[in-house]
Amino acid sequence: MAVAGFRPQDIDITAQQNLLVVQGRKRDYVDDGAELLHVGIANRGFERRFELADFVRVERADLADGLLIIDLVREVPDAMKPRKIAIGGTATLTAVPTTSDEGDNASAA
Repeated sequence: MAVAGFRPQDIDITAQQNLLVVQGRKRDYVDDGAELLHVGIANRGFERRFELADFVRVERADLADGLLIIDLVREVPDAMKPRKIAIGGTATLTAVPTTSDEGDNASAA
């Protein structure tokens, strides 16, 4: 999001449930001795609202070169993740001794 002219302390980011709100506050003061040639977006307050999908959370936010970068992460709970179900449900095969195997072991002893 382009926020040229705003400082980090001028911007509020609020995340609640499925809503992300970015607010920029208008500066109340001008640096002494500064001459303004053009008053752009930084002199006006703004508010942008973004509707987030389910299970999306805000991880972090950075402000660099007039761009606000907000990292979002989607974390689906394990209970909600899709699972593969095997068709037929083949059981694990284990060796079961037969009566002829037992007799061979008895004669060898």
